Amino acid sequence: MYTSFQLALKYIKYHFTAANGKGHGIHSPFVFEFIKFVLNDKKKYSIYSTIEKQRALLLADEKGIDVEDFGAGSTVIKTKKRVIKDIAASSLKPKKYSQLLFRIVQYYNKKNVLELGTSLGITTAYLASAENRPFVSTMEGSNRIAEVAQHNFNVLNLKNVVIINGDFEKTLPIFLASTKTIDLAFLDGNHRKIPTLAYFEQILSNLNSESIVVFDDIHWSKEMEESWAIVKQHQAITLSIDLFFIGIVFFKKDFKVKQHFTIKF
Repeated sequence: MYTSFQLALKYIKYHFTAANGKGHGIHSPFVFEFIKFVLNDKKKYSIYSTIEKQRALLLADEKGIDVEDFGAGSTVIKTKKRVIKDIAASSLKPKKYSQLLFRIVQYYNKKNVLELGTSLGITTAYLASAENRPFVSTMEGSNRIAEVAQHNFNVLNLKNVVIINGDFEKTLPIFLASTKTIDLAFLDGNHRKIPTLAYFEQILSNLNSESIVVFDDIHWSKEMEESWAIVKQHQAITLSIDLFFIGIVFFKKDFKVKQHFTIKF
């Protein structure tokens, strides 16, 4: 992965070169609508404070758990015995991006959602809290982390979430074989190039022209930047949006020419 200094330099470059986050100069009506009604939706939805209270509890939880890690590993925690508050501090998606995912699901009325990488379940909770109450299937490699996440779902009364526990290489093919359509997928389970591309290729047959796929930490490392570059050029993708910490791709057939946008957020 990139060092904090390298990442900061990349972010500075992004900040000064990305398109205006207000939509000025954006000639795509679809992207302008996304910026206006999703990216810049400032409404304080009631679920924000409810889920953030649960995040705060996790950030203060000093219980230790034994964790199995099937991904690229934590950049902060190196031992298998981990403290919940440390996991929360290093792995939970910031509320800015978790809340954006909530708005994407809600605005585009996505009903069947797949998440690779449950962690402690905060982002999952946002995905599942849209007003249309989508059904969220979330995959987590660690049994103990999955247990903590399930506790959070119970506290938040989220009955529309199912955790699929185990190694993605085994659980994902089984899930896809029993699922028809994925309306939105959030890929946050492995920060390596080959697995990320493999997961994307695997879910393609379950996507349609209205599906959305969100990739986490697309500038986290050289590998992730390479995987993002490959994904953007995939023949099935007609539009991509780079928000630095996440990348979003669309498959709409009415976009006849590939469009790639980097937007301030």
